Amino acid sequence: MKILFISDVYFPRVNGVSTSIETFRHEIKALGHTVHLIAPDYETLSEDESDILRIPARSVPMDPEDRFMSYRAVMAHLHRLQDERYDIIHIQTPFVAHYLGISLSKRLNIPCVETYHTFFEEYLYHYIPFVPKQLMRLIAKRFSHHQGNSLDGMVVPSHPMLHVLKSYGITTPTEVIPTGIEPESFAQGNRAAFRAKYGISEERPVLLFVGRVAFEKNIGFLLNVLHRLRQHIPDLLLVIAGEGPALKNLKHDVGTMGLQESVLFIGYLDRHTELNSCYRAADLFIFASRTETQGLVLLEAMAQGIPVVSTAELGTRDVLQEGKGVLIASETVDDFSGKIIRLLRDDDARKALGSAGRDYAHTWSATKQAERMLAFYQRCLSQPG
Repeated sequence: MKILFISDVYFPRVNGVSTSIETFRHEIKALGHTVHLIAPDYETLSEDESDILRIPARSVPMDPEDRFMSYRAVMAHLHRLQDERYDIIHIQTPFVAHYLGISLSKRLNIPCVETYHTFFEEYLYHYIPFVPKQLMRLIAKRFSHHQGNSLDGMVVPSHPMLHVLKSYGITTPTEVIPTGIEPESFAQGNRAAFRAKYGISEERPVLLFVGRVAFEKNIGFLLNVLHRLRQHIPDLLLVIAGEGPALKNLKHDVGTMGLQESVLFIGYLDRHTELNSCYRAADLFIFASRTETQGLVLLEAMAQGIPVVSTAELGTRDVLQEGKGVLIASETVDDFSGKIIRLLRDDDARKALGSAGRDYAHTWSATKQAERMLAFYQRCLSQPG
């Protein structure tokens, strides 16, 4: 099978969508198929540029990390794309990529599917704050409804997200296919080396957040938890690995709350050389996003044997099972901080939970999910035209 991915985001831009695309590209190709990708040009190359068509792009207002691809520049490659004789198009993001995918689907006369990676109802109003929140949610619902029903198939990473899309009135054939964990995520990172690099003593207790530093990730709540925890564990450190539009606000909040010595911002890490060691350097991974369609970082932390304390909202409800690498907490400072204190004060319980999480992460095979994606493609191809 020959597949064309189209996305408004990809490495070197680091986020969950980029990771999902890379994982499925790698696994589908390993199963003997061809995957090409159309993605923005960031003027910096990723580690693997094979079979990628980079398109001139401009910065997105209010979110300078992202890019708007040039629709016209893609269409200039139309004859080349026709000659490739693709079987199916897989859109990964709902902006320029969506409309390119729909147009190319018609011009190439092949089916078009899309993965719904982002819960826009709880996302967009953070980036367009001058529009009332409820109006922005209504716009997001209608936007998703219109786009979803223009496709031949939709992929969602979790069952709760599927229920949300069905409530929007989307009737397109839909399949729940999460992003799996690749074997390299289980390669043990170097805890001591990572701590030494960042000047963290071996004795200091460390909490970790990995992900895009964005408003919808609810990192402000984690700062409130940290503020409470310092009353019980004064030398506790929260490491935040990632970048994003909320970074400036969070750094301001850290200063206002007097947490300068308790929070370490380290930016993006290379997932192939540094990320595993970052996970291993932590004692606990903490997470409280309300908008995740899956939450792949939770499984990555578990793959390194690091226990998790997290809320279970939307897509993370599919991933998290109490006791299998995680203590599930409510979004209250008392409950969340209480579970962290319990684990930090009980080495045996923490190690047992981390071991259970590593076993659980092994059940999320990237190869299995790629096989399911290929089967979904085949069903879409067999639908009456």
